[in-house]
Amino acid sequence: MNINSIVATTRAALAIALIAYLSGGCYLLQSAQGHLALMSKRKPITDVIDKPSTPAVLRAQLKSVTAIRDFASRELGLPDNGSYRKYADIGRPYVVWNVVAAPEFSVDPKLWCFPIVGCVAYRGYFVERRARRFAAGLNVKGFDVVVGGVAAYSTLGHFDDPILSSMVSWNEVELASIIFHELTHQLLYVPDDAPFNEALATTVEEEGVRRWLQQQGRDKDLSDHLLQQSRYLGVIALMSDTRNQLRRLYASGLPEPLMRQRKRETFEELRESYAALKTQWGSPAPFDAWFAQDINNAHLASIATYFTCVPGFERELKAVGGNLPAFYRRVHELAKLGRQQRDMLICGTAEGT
Repeated sequence: MNINSIVATTRAALAIALIAYLSGGCYLLQSAQGHLALMSKRKPITDVIDKPSTPAVLRAQLKSVTAIRDFASRELGLPDNGSYRKYADIGRPYVVWNVVAAPEFSVDPKLWCFPIVGCVAYRGYFVERRARRFAAGLNVKGFDVVVGGVAAYSTLGHFDDPILSSMVSWNEVELASIIFHELTHQLLYVPDDAPFNEALATTVEEEGVRRWLQQQGRDKDLSDHLLQQSRYLGVIALMSDTRNQLRRLYASGLPEPLMRQRKRETFEELRESYAALKTQWGSPAPFDAWFAQDINNAHLASIATYFTCVPGFERELKAVGGNLPAFYRRVHELAKLGRQQRDMLICGTAEGT
C-alpha cells in the first residue's frame, strides 16, 4: 500500500463530473467545476518529456511513469487506456481535500450517496476552505471529523485520469502503487462496497509492485518495500484492535460521560502502543504525522476501509496460483453476489466491517 497516499489521506474516487451532470446542488457544482478545471490542464506525457524547458527531475519521473503504466497493462492485465498517460500541473500540494466523519460513539463512517458510484465514506472538495467549512458544520453536530489532503485523483475510468504535479515528488514504488491501485478500480468497481473495492485494489497493487521490482532485478528495493509493508501492517493491526475495542465500548450502554472518558483512554493507549512499536524500527516511522493529529473515530474509519478484506483477496489470488486473469475472473464472479454473501466469502463477516 502506498504509504504517502493512504496514511494522511483517502483517495478521491468519485466520477465527479458525471455526478454533477446528473444531480444539482452547490457541492456537486463545485465538484464539476473543479473537475473540469483539472481536466483542462492535462498534457500528453510525451509532449512534456520532449519539451526543452521541462526540469530534468520531472522528465525522469514521467519516463518512469510511462514505463510503469505500460507494465500495468502488459504484465498485470489492467486497463489499457488513456489514464496516467497525461500530466497536469495543478500548482498546489493536493488536488482535493476529503472530509470523513463518524458519529461520536461509532467507528462506522457517515456515508454520502451519489449516482453511478453509490455510497462513499467521504466528500471531496477542490478548495480546502470549503472542505474545512463543511467539516466544521459536521463537528458542531457532534461528529468526529478528519480533513485530509489528497495528492491523487481518480474518476474510475470515466475520464482519462492524469498524473498530477502533486504526485511526482513520490518515489518510483509509490508511483507504481498508486497507478496499479487506481487502474484496478477501473477494472472492477462495485457501487456501495468500499471495503471490497479498496481491498481488491490494494491486493493487486501489492502484487503488481512485487512483480514490477522482481522483473527489474531490484531485490534491495523489494526487500526495503516488504520491510516497510510489514511495519505498516503492524500499525494497521494496532488500529484494527483499537477499532474493535471502541466498537465494543460504544455497544456497552455505559453513560455517555463515562463512555467519552473510556474513548479518550482507548485512543491514548493506541498512541502508547504505537510509540512502543516504532522504537523497534530504528528508523523514521511513516505514521508519525498521522499520530501527531487529534485522532478520532473518523481517522480509524478512513484507514480501515482499505484493509478489512485484503486477506480474503490474497487467499483468492493464491488459490489460482497467482494467475491474474483467473483471479480477475473470480472477483468479477464475486462482484455479482449479494453484499452479505460476498462479505462472508472475502471479508469473513456478514457486515463487511
